Amino acid sequence: MLKQLLRTKPVENHANSGLKKCLSAFDLALLGVGCAIGTGIFVLTGLAAATQSGPAVVLSFIFAGIASAFAALAYSELAASVGGSGSAYGYSYVAFGELIAWVMGWILLLEYGVGAAAVANGWSGYFINTLANFNVHLPEALTKAPMLGGTINLPAFAIIWLLTILLIIGVKESARFNNIIVVIKLSTIAIFIALASAHINTDNWHPFTPFGWFDTLESGKNIGVLAGASLVFFAYFGFDAVSTAAEEAKNPQRDLPIGLLASLAFCTIIYIAVSAILTGVVHYTELNTSSPVAYALFKLGYTWSSTLVATGVLAGLITVLLVLLYGLTRILFAMSRDGLISPIFSKVNPDRQTPTRIILMCGAVVSLVAGFLPLGELAETVNIGTLAAFIMVCVGVIVLRIRQPDLPRPFKNPWNPVIPVLGILSCGALMYFLPATTWIRFGCWILIGLVFYFAYSIRHSKLNQS
Repeated sequence: MLKQLLRTKPVENHANSGLKKCLSAFDLALLGVGCAIGTGIFVLTGLAAATQSGPAVVLSFIFAGIASAFAALAYSELAASVGGSGSAYGYSYVAFGELIAWVMGWILLLEYGVGAAAVANGWSGYFINTLANFNVHLPEALTKAPMLGGTINLPAFAIIWLLTILLIIGVKESARFNNIIVVIKLSTIAIFIALASAHINTDNWHPFTPFGWFDTLESGKNIGVLAGASLVFFAYFGFDAVSTAAEEAKNPQRDLPIGLLASLAFCTIIYIAVSAILTGVVHYTELNTSSPVAYALFKLGYTWSSTLVATGVLAGLITVLLVLLYGLTRILFAMSRDGLISPIFSKVNPDRQTPTRIILMCGAVVSLVAGFLPLGELAETVNIGTLAAFIMVCVGVIVLRIRQPDLPRPFKNPWNPVIPVLGILSCGALMYFLPATTWIRFGCWILIGLVFYFAYSIRHSKLNQS
């Protein structure tokens, strides 16, 4: 039985998977930027500064960025050598075996599926508020889930279906749309930096670490620079979506490492700059608002700032949602192709060269969750799932260097195994600083996944059939 659970999959050549190979390194990098820069830069920077890190939120972003950099190097090696659309799921199948691969795939479904539903809810809130600024008010029944007193969160439901249709049309069209929207939201951020940087008051950076490095309050809430790093880590997880595009990249061995590392480096610089400027123009104690960037610009006398920020947030969240849905469909496509979920979802439309069935299924499920269920704190579990995936990818690099030393590696981690070990330690530390309730929800999610695996996947796996 143990041998059956740990059966590994050989490295496969997916050159003729039916998916359209059309994404350049530039497209891949902007996919990562599109997913990583969203609410994090407009909301999370202020929240982390006000409640956990103070002006040292800059250090929180640096520590989270360093941990992500170690993981990104590990991702780059496996993306270039193992490939496939499954991201950490596919790498785990080759390195550790079927059971671990299933658990990683199940975790990625949480990361991408729940993350997409949560982002759709956030986009809906900003969309409703923006309409209200123009005296357009939607009926309450169409803006809230049934458990919150409404009928359906229609904007959240609708935006998912619009992006689902875009993904069905084609990956190149989706990438072009993402590139355009990324330019819009980066322009918004550039305007904020240009306006606010002239008003920095260094007195606002004192005290720099008012919450210390790490502490736990009587309420169980973690505070300090390191706790802040665990919170803002959510801002970085989008870069791993680049690895799900392996089978649609023109030259994956070269372009995937470039896309992964370029998107991470660019986003880290942007987050550090914005958090430093934000805490420099407004004292950190004032930043616990739903829109700290707009608040900072308003205090500086730019009364039109709310419209600017609303444009940036709406654009930012659309690209985050698009890339999350894209990554979700490609991971499930890989799992379906391996037989761990129904193989009917691994069919590729020959005209569109997209996995239409799995896209429709994901659109239906995520739209129903976003439209009819209040997610609440469940969305916070995305962080721990992402960190777990990063750790397994780092371990996978070490394992495959030992098990398959002759595997062609177009991109290799320098100083192996130092980089992946540092990735394991840094991501593990960030997991440690997460609240206990997050760990409990994470454990429950894995147990549900194990039930599904032993009830269906273990018997229908293609490795089992062969």
